[in-house]
Amino acid sequence: MKTLLCLLTLLPASLCAAGPFTIQQIMSAPFASAPAASPKGAEVAWLENEQGKRNVYVAAAPDWKAKRITNFATDDGEEIAELAWAPDASYLLFVRGGDLETGGDNPNPAVSSITPEQEIWCAAADGSSVKKLTAGQGPAVSPAGGLVAFIKGGQIFTMQPNGEDVKNIVTQKGRPGDLHWSHDGQSLAFTTTRPGHSLITIYSLAEKSLRYLDASTDHDEDPVWSPDDSHLAYLRIPSVSPKIGPRPEREGEPWSIRVVEVKTGIARPVFRASEGTGSVYHPVTSDQQVWWADGDRLVFPWERTGWCHLYSVPANGGAPSELTPGEGEVEDVALSSDRKTVYFNANIGDIDGRHLWSVAPAGGAAKQLTTGERIDWAPTPLSGALFFLSSSFNRKAHPLLRIEGKEQSVADELIPADFPASSLIKPQPVSIVAADGMRIHGQLFLPPNAKPGERHPALAFFHGGSRRQMLLGFHYMYYYSNSYAMNQFLASQGYVVLSVNYRSGIGYGMLFREALNYGADGGSEYNDVVGAGLYLKNRTDVDPARIGLWGGSYGGYLTAMGLSRASDLFAAGVDFHGVHDWSSLRDVTGTPPAGGDPKAQREYQEALRLAFESSPMATVDSWKSPVLLIHGDDDRNVSFAQTEILAEALRARHVEFEELIFPNEIHDFLRYDHWVQAYGATADFFARKLK
Repeated sequence: MKTLLCLLTLLPASLCAAGPFTIQQIMSAPFASAPAASPKGAEVAWLENEQGKRNVYVAAAPDWKAKRITNFATDDGEEIAELAWAPDASYLLFVRGGDLETGGDNPNPAVSSITPEQEIWCAAADGSSVKKLTAGQGPAVSPAGGLVAFIKGGQIFTMQPNGEDVKNIVTQKGRPGDLHWSHDGQSLAFTTTRPGHSLITIYSLAEKSLRYLDASTDHDEDPVWSPDDSHLAYLRIPSVSPKIGPRPEREGEPWSIRVVEVKTGIARPVFRASEGTGSVYHPVTSDQQVWWADGDRLVFPWERTGWCHLYSVPANGGAPSELTPGEGEVEDVALSSDRKTVYFNANIGDIDGRHLWSVAPAGGAAKQLTTGERIDWAPTPLSGALFFLSSSFNRKAHPLLRIEGKEQSVADELIPADFPASSLIKPQPVSIVAADGMRIHGQLFLPPNAKPGERHPALAFFHGGSRRQMLLGFHYMYYYSNSYAMNQFLASQGYVVLSVNYRSGIGYGMLFREALNYGADGGSEYNDVVGAGLYLKNRTDVDPARIGLWGGSYGGYLTAMGLSRASDLFAAGVDFHGVHDWSSLRDVTGTPPAGGDPKAQREYQEALRLAFESSPMATVDSWKSPVLLIHGDDDRNVSFAQTEILAEALRARHVEFEELIFPNEIHDFLRYDHWVQAYGATADFFARKLK
């Protein structure tokens, strides 16, 4: 057994290995995210992550040139999110630091002696000033006068835009979220989440009163105001008992959309999903899930056909109309300021891609706005323009603007001079057969300048999630954009790399995503791991004795599954923060049934047994191949204990393993430097074990 230092202080030599580019170079380009249009639509803000230095950028009409309005100059691991514009677009608020994903205690990946706070900042839109206002998150600026509501310590506060006059306006049980001011700025709607259910809540500014609307035992969420502020529409998702680990949910008690009259509190259902396919709610990736559109119609996602599409229904009830037919999934959705056009991105007609579309809320033919080999997402309607994000096989996430059918770049000047765009290869779409016969999609990266008849080491890559889909270019999520960069680097180093879109991922419909016996219900994705290994083994350009695999999170789970069950096929692996025993996660994802119902107790114990049998720990005795374990010890998604139990088991069985542990780091590494170190260690490990 070999063990690396807990934290590498020197980067591995492979970061500067011979070849067309280094890991630092391919990781160097900025990553754009989170666009937000101003209320006037004449300005747009977005975030750029430039080698761990996160800042807010703004572009405005008429020239739409990018301007950085903050100046955070270090890779300190403090994220920026939750951009909120002033009504007059003179300033915008944002949140810096804290745990923006799980809401836990504030992380400290830079290992400061004092943990940084999560704070709300204010930046002038012209870049003239940046000011820290207060501790908190979730700022919502009132359309009338600019009063700011925000969340701190699980309660709701208000303040003036300059950070003065801070008041605690709501102190209640539960966790508030999703703050929405009414159009007149007199009421604040939000969701209150409590154990087992959630409530739609309204606070009246004038009366300083609080009301819970249409309370139930279910999860009411995603409130949206009617244009005249007289009603709220929201989702009602039936409550279910938590399960042990992920498992398929193809149908259940149907979800619904309800509308409540604010004055009287009288609520009524306006839509209810049908039984069977689509009865379990599947969200789009947008912050909003219901849109109150022109013609008094509500726009929402639904999987009635087995694909996540958009529908609309009259706000007073009626038959739903499908807006986005075809085989493919809708992902990002935005409504124009006049509420007459719905913009979305989807892989309709290009199953391994993403393009932008538009459609009227009442229906009609959807119009495809972008085509080609790019990946386009995050449509952001402006006044006379459409801002969006895009990537390709050799370009990371970057902003583009569409005006009168023509496109223009917004921030090309941010690309480093040594980013190796011309050295990257186009991955090929491939289809492989899993061990049980299921057809699986993937992307194949071939070494450049490979010679005929030459055999190469090979790697299978498995993404996390599992609700993800890897694409034929840089991904729209930061974590997987990094993974794509790493696969490009590995190909440049002489590996044949297969990125696998295994079952239970998104992009291929509900039946594929809710695959039978996946996850803790049987681990059926292991069939895809074996299928990927056999596909590589049977290629004439692969050395069958030098096949490895790697992945993070759920991909770490599948890496461990491959090594614990097929060490004869996979010679080595790198496991980033993987799940190793589903049954040990029961304290977070499943609880023993209350009461003394013998049937429920038996079912729970059987689920617990199956969860363990679906885990790498169940077959660790047959694990023979060496592995590199990489994990941050402040991980809030996959407990660090998952790697601890695996390391103990491997040590007891004299299986060779190495470790790279990042103290204070979370699941999606917050520091760019940690990504570079982790990928350098990965390349170094595979070079020693496979090359």
